[in-house]
Amino acid sequence: MEHTFTEQHIIGEIVTEFPKAGDLFKKLRIDFCCGGNRPLIDAIEERNLSKDEVLTKLNALYQDMKELNEKTVDWKAASYSELIDHIVNKHHRYLNEELPQLSPYVTKVLRVHGGNHPHLARVHSLFNQLKVELEQHTIKEEADSFPLIVKFEKEPTAENQELVKKHVIELEDDHDEAGNIIKEIRNITNDFQPPIGACGTYRLVYQRLEALEADLFEHIHLENNILFPRAATGN
Repeated sequence: MEHTFTEQHIIGEIVTEFPKAGDLFKKLRIDFCCGGNRPLIDAIEERNLSKDEVLTKLNALYQDMKELNEKTVDWKAASYSELIDHIVNKHHRYLNEELPQLSPYVTKVLRVHGGNHPHLARVHSLFNQLKVELEQHTIKEEADSFPLIVKFEKEPTAENQELVKKHVIELEDDHDEAGNIIKEIRNITNDFQPPIGACGTYRLVYQRLEALEADLFEHIHLENNILFPRAATGN
């Protein structure tokens, strides 16, 4: 596998380019915040880690992300089942991994910097509200709504179509709520721009919130603008 990052890359720059590297570094107890302005090899040697193992894990994570982002399909021509599988395997998977991993960072930034930056309390509250909304939403889709849409694809009866339409209305309402929350977070964080002198964790939280917004908007687009209109009309 081609390596994108090497042992000579600066730790903080790795996390800036690839924010989810912070999760791996946290597990390996590699400091990417205060100790982020040094080559990765310094931290590897300091922690007595295997250089090859660290780089393999880091670059495997990065390649997985690239492959997910580079796959392009005409979803308007795909079957309902194919589009649903894509949404679950990409966007639901992303949320299932990212929301619990990002949560402690949001809490840490509030705890450390909330005294001087009171807006972080609102960011913390909104993030946790969004987390609950999205977790419940994805469970509802996977357990009820998506199986119903797949059933309608196989059995396109009027009765099944009416059930799909009811679910679509509920899911679109959920999307509106989630979209309003992330838009408020963007507004409060000044378009995810951390203050001058913000520490690495502070910057990481803002970067990952912005990435969350980008994935959420793509996720909602696939459902609101492609899957739901097709399923509701039987096209």
